[in-house]
Amino acid sequence: MNLLPADTEPVIEGLSAITLSTHDMRSAVRFYLALGFPLLHGGENDPFASFAAGTSFLNLTVETHGPVSWWGRVIIYVSDVDAMYRKALAAGITPEFAPRDAPWNERYFHVRDPDGHELSFARPLG
Repeated sequence: MNLLPADTEPVIEGLSAITLSTHDMRSAVRFYLALGFPLLHGGENDPFASFAAGTSFLNLTVETHGPVSWWGRVIIYVSDVDAMYRKALAAGITPEFAPRDAPWNERYFHVRDPDGHELSFARPLG
C-alpha cells in the first residue's frame, strides 16, 4: 500500500470505468458488442455487464425505475475514427453525423446507445 504524506496533494491518474444504466440489457449488450467492445463479465440476461475499453472498463447496469435521460457524453479514443464509423454503419447503427475535424484538434463522431447515452468516438489530429 502506497500512502502519501498528509500534506501531499493526490493526482488524478486516469479513468477506471464508467457505468451506464439501461432498461434493456439485451439491446445494450448487443450494441456494445457490435461496436467491438470485448465483453468481460455478465451478458444479455444479467443485471450487470462489463466491457473492456482499452485499459478502462465500460459497465452496464439494469435500471427498472424512471426514464434514462441525457446526462452527458462519454468520449472514447479509437485508433481510426473513420474505420469506427464504418463499423457502426455496418452494424446497423446510425451515427448522428459523419466523422468531422473539430476546432479543438480532434476527429470525431457521435452515436447513441439504445438508452440514449451519447458516445463520441474520437482521435487527436496530427
